[in-house]
Amino acid sequence: MSQDTTLLVIGAGPGGYAAAFMAADLGLKVTLIGEDKDPGGVCLYRGCIPSKALLHAAKLISDSREAADMGISFRGANIDLVKMREWKNDIVLKLTGGLGQLCRLRKINYIRGRARFLDSGRVEVTKSDGGKEDLPFYRAIIATGSVPATLPYVSMSEKVIDSTAALDIGDIPGKLLVVGGGYIGLELGTVYRELGSKVSIVEMTSSLLPMVDKDLTDILKKRLISRFSSIRLNAKIVKVEEKEKALAVTIQEGTGNVVAEDFDKVLVSVGRKPNTEGLGLENTKVKVTSRGFIGVGPGGETLDPNIYAIGDVTGEPMLAHKATHEGRVAAMTIAGKKTDFEPIAIPAVVFTDPDIAWCGLTETEAEEKNIPVKITKYPWTASGRAVTMNRIDGLTKLIIDPMSQRVLGMGITGVGAGELIAEGILAVELGALASDLESCVHPHPTLSETIMGAAENFFGTSTHFYRARSSGSR
Repeated sequence: MSQDTTLLVIGAGPGGYAAAFMAADLGLKVTLIGEDKDPGGVCLYRGCIPSKALLHAAKLISDSREAADMGISFRGANIDLVKMREWKNDIVLKLTGGLGQLCRLRKINYIRGRARFLDSGRVEVTKSDGGKEDLPFYRAIIATGSVPATLPYVSMSEKVIDSTAALDIGDIPGKLLVVGGGYIGLELGTVYRELGSKVSIVEMTSSLLPMVDKDLTDILKKRLISRFSSIRLNAKIVKVEEKEKALAVTIQEGTGNVVAEDFDKVLVSVGRKPNTEGLGLENTKVKVTSRGFIGVGPGGETLDPNIYAIGDVTGEPMLAHKATHEGRVAAMTIAGKKTDFEPIAIPAVVFTDPDIAWCGLTETEAEEKNIPVKITKYPWTASGRAVTMNRIDGLTKLIIDPMSQRVLGMGITGVGAGELIAEGILAVELGALASDLESCVHPHPTLSETIMGAAENFFGTSTHFYRARSSGSR
């Protein structure tokens, strides 16, 4: 490929800018199109980063309150929303500004605007200043991410908001209804609860975080029940009517019972959908499913040989780190490098309190696919470090092949689970055995010892937890 070959990357989120940076590092001439001043996308501007900043602030409030159990008392939190917004926004500006600098250092042509395909070799770019430009390309990568899903019978307004509006923390509603018990709803519900709102959850399925193993979510649910005003499962919103000072919400429970309650705000967090509308894909050979996703090959290839796709637009899981790795693989493939996106264990983390994290095969998935597994667990009540932190509400579990004793998956609920899961990712990807985790010396006293303890429990030899040893397990 010659030096004047242009790779066009549409979308400047974690997938798009990672692809653009990798392609530039490999010597390609790159144009990156994003809607914001600097690269970052939804994740940095309106998702992962601002939400985690607010969750950190919320945890400080929670920790200060719970310190009373240790004999330390603080006065009630004095929350300055203006200063909190400035702090959150400053974090976003630092990170996105850094990406802008990296873009310039790599001599990437960054255009602020939106692109629409005219054919398989040209796009029309509508720039942020209103101008338009026809831009030819040799190869293109679609990395436009996803947008919040909505409910067809609920109109968005100043009082009925999505996750983007919720992250602006314009005010602290007295009563907040969160529609959706997935990770976005629970994370933002946690933030607003600690800031002072009375939070209620409505989830249409039979459990919170329906994609997660029940034993992991049960621990979180127990804590949330004591903090949220109500959690209604198997329930759905039937009607939302705006009054002068409140929202009249009608909720239908699984039993058929209908409940009416007033709220100051309603947060709709029923998932996300791929952002593929308005891209002009009908002018290319790219095919989109009925749900708006783009089918791709192991290198991000679409049915159009000139166009690749990565990240949320290609389907579940919709995770920033998945998009980043897909972006790098697509850029390498376009540059002629032999590589595929074939991970065994894509981790997922729910940043509630406590965290929930998992990777590889889950117990639920094993049951659905009739895969024989051995489940071994280590409760955090047996962790010295968890006891010293006053946070024994945790569990570490391993999903193990009973014949080969290979680690197939890991799940953790507990403080810092999102950091601990990295050991599980490495174990699954490298095909580690339960005996490998058992024999690796873990530092004491740490929460990471619970991983070693779970592996020890597979053999019935845990030092700090007793279970009957299986005959012939070695």
